[in-house]
Amino acid sequence: MDPPSLPLQLPLGEASPGPIAADLGQLGDDCRRCRRCGLADGRTHVVVSRGNPAARLMVIGEGPGAQEDATGQPFVGRAGQLLDQMLASVAIDSNRDAYICNVVKCRPPGNRKPTALEIEACRPWLEQQIRLVDPAVILLAGASALEGVLGIKGGITRLRGQWRRGEREPLAGRWLMPILHPSYLLRNPSRQQGSPKWLTWHDLQDVRRRLDQLEEPRQPVS
Repeated sequence: MDPPSLPLQLPLGEASPGPIAADLGQLGDDCRRCRRCGLADGRTHVVVSRGNPAARLMVIGEGPGAQEDATGQPFVGRAGQLLDQMLASVAIDSNRDAYICNVVKCRPPGNRKPTALEIEACRPWLEQQIRLVDPAVILLAGASALEGVLGIKGGITRLRGQWRRGEREPLAGRWLMPILHPSYLLRNPSRQQGSPKWLTWHDLQDVRRRLDQLEEPRQPVS
């Protein structure tokens, strides 16, 4: 049985000004020209996305780190490698079966967490990514993604693994699940039952089941 549907929205999304890109190519160009916050001053590359824009799964993380800033792609450092491995453990190829992005597109200094103002400045890009990719399932990797998309501060350990259903644009009709950030799992490497990594693996198994359910053809009504 599906969990109850809970109303969700980007907390300030409807009031956020910003250009509307017609496609992902234009969105990438617009992001590279963006100077909506001070993160633009220290960036090497704007980090927009990697993966398959036709995928049914979107993974939203926090923001670029040093390797992401250097390469222009999200989740390519140690945390990204672990994310790839854990997705692969449930038969999800991160480049074929997922579209990966972050709540902010430029690296915060010293790899600190993005501020609420930085998240808000970048919100138009994230909202339009969701609209253009049109994923059925969204994974929120870590507390900053949870705050940036759902407006919930803290609580990632309590809310991880719980399905929620979007009811307002751009989340309407989509399934969302918070999960622990891979960088947290790197600091807690145990695979013992009940450990963060064990819990996340079970969360991803649930994601795999959800994706499989969405692939199943509807049964005709008799």
